[in-house]
Amino acid sequence: MKKIILSVLSVFVAFIAISQTDVELKVTLRDGNVMSGTSKIANVSLVTDYGKLEIPIKNVSSFDIGISSDKLTSDKVVNLVKQLANSSEQMRKNAYEELGKMDIRAIPAISDFIYTSKYEPSTYTDYTADGALAELQAKYNVTDGYSSKDIVSIDYEYSMGGKYDFVKIDLKTEYGTLSIPKEKIKHIDVMYTGDAGAGEMTFKLLATKHISSNTNGGWLKTGLMVKAGQKFSIVATGEVTLASLSGSKYKPDGTIAGAAATEAVESDYQYGGNNYPSYGNVVFKVGETSTQALKAGAKFSGNSPSNGMLYISIYETVYNAANTGSYTVKISLK
Repeated sequence: MKKIILSVLSVFVAFIAISQTDVELKVTLRDGNVMSGTSKIANVSLVTDYGKLEIPIKNVSSFDIGISSDKLTSDKVVNLVKQLANSSEQMRKNAYEELGKMDIRAIPAISDFIYTSKYEPSTYTDYTADGALAELQAKYNVTDGYSSKDIVSIDYEYSMGGKYDFVKIDLKTEYGTLSIPKEKIKHIDVMYTGDAGAGEMTFKLLATKHISSNTNGGWLKTGLMVKAGQKFSIVATGEVTLASLSGSKYKPDGTIAGAAATEAVESDYQYGGNNYPSYGNVVFKVGETSTQALKAGAKFSGNSPSNGMLYISIYETVYNAANTGSYTVKISLK
């Protein structure tokens, strides 16, 4: 019986090792520091108001970590805030200082309590709950608009709020493995290298947003990291209407539908060779700061010109929010 149990346990451990994926993460801390590395993650278990979701990590684009409290923290906060109304100045001071030593979970606990009917503001103005809350927010670099929920971005298109229950992230960096507590994390970008995420990912380019000339989110960040010379392919389908070009309908290869035009219109924005794009083309670039919009069209297979993250967009030199339609883009890494 013992041998059978050990065998089952070995199979289970092996399954866990296989099912987890090495994912590259860029972790932004609440103090402003940014760290990059890899971590083993299989699925993201997000408990929402509508049930629990098991989201494959390959479909997760990013996390925004919320700030929530627990009963132990809330009870302690309520007790200390009540002491701020004590007639003893020393007791008020001690309670105030104790509030200032608490971790980030005290912020929503104080905020929630002072907006309840049970809270009675102190008649003393030297040590106040509002003052303690402001000091904690400054200490942890938290603004008033913080969310109490963890927000998960899925496929760069959908966002879902809930509780992603983890204590820490073990991030393997070039300087060693760091264990980063959840309460110190503000944001996580999920990136992929090589064939992580099963080698193929699908994205949607929205004509209302993903236009190469749009300076506010016009380039869709795929999260796919490529190396110079690495082979990848892009296949795109769909149709968009570009209001900036007389409302003509375009396909990913740059062809125009309608009586007004029967062939693709070439732009004068050229890089040489066959890489210059036409209006309506799916284009790509490597690296956020790159200004080189390279033509992908409806079907592309080639090598990355440099190291960095792959970005995609719809080529047009003028952005118009009245555009409609979208392209579905599949990217495969070799």
